[in-house]
Order: sequence, then C-alpha cells, then structure tokens
Amino acid sequence: VQLQASGGGSVQAGGSLRLSCKASRRTDRSHATGWFRQAPGKEREFVAAISRSGDATDYSDSVKGRFTISRDNAKNTVYLQMSSLKPEDTAVYSCAASWRSGAYYRNPSEYDFWGQGTQVTVSS
Repeated sequence: VQLQASGGGSVQAGGSLRLSCKASRRTDRSHATGWFRQAPGKEREFVAAISRSGDATDYSDSVKGRFTISRDNAKNTVYLQMSSLKPEDTAVYSCAASWRSGAYYRNPSEYDFWGQGTQVTVSS
C-alpha cells in the first residue's frame, strides 16, 4: 500500500486546512489509519487515528475539539479537517496505515505503511 498525503499549506492562526491521505488500494483492507506530525527539532507526535470502518476515532489532547478525522473507503482516502489552527500546529504532517486488528493506535510502531509528509505552516 502506498499512501499519498496532500492538502498542506500556509494559513494564518484561526484558519482551516483539510489534509487528505489517499491509498493506492482499498483502505478498508487496512485497519487503523493515523495522522502524525513532526515539528523542527521535536519528536514525531500522534495527532489522530480512525478505525477501519470509521466508527472509532482518537485524538491527542492538543487537537481535540479542533481537528476531525474521517474516511471515505470508497475513495480510499482518509481526511484530517483542521480548524482553529494555532502556530504550534506548524509541522510536517504524515499519514500511516496499520494492518493490525485494533481499532486505532497512537504508537507509530503499530503502523506498517507511511506516506510522505505535507507541510502545514500557521502564522500568528
């Protein structure tokens, strides 16, 4: 499975962006799909994850209430709608998919496939 992340860009604080993660084949054959981010000089950080069916989601405390993860298995795509963006959200965002049977995971080591990152820059 190859994952293609897109939708990053530069916005002002308070703005919104929607990231997309498109898989090269049916995503319902994978299980959890997650978004992670990494800012310069910082470790990779879990952002959000969604189960295979889309009925279970998980968010980090830093984005809960501002970001929404969703998926459209017919389009092999997982989305991350980001609203009320803050400068501290600035990072390279990457998506990942897991073959494991759990609903979702926060640990990057639980994921088997990774897409390239897309840059999100939020200015104050």
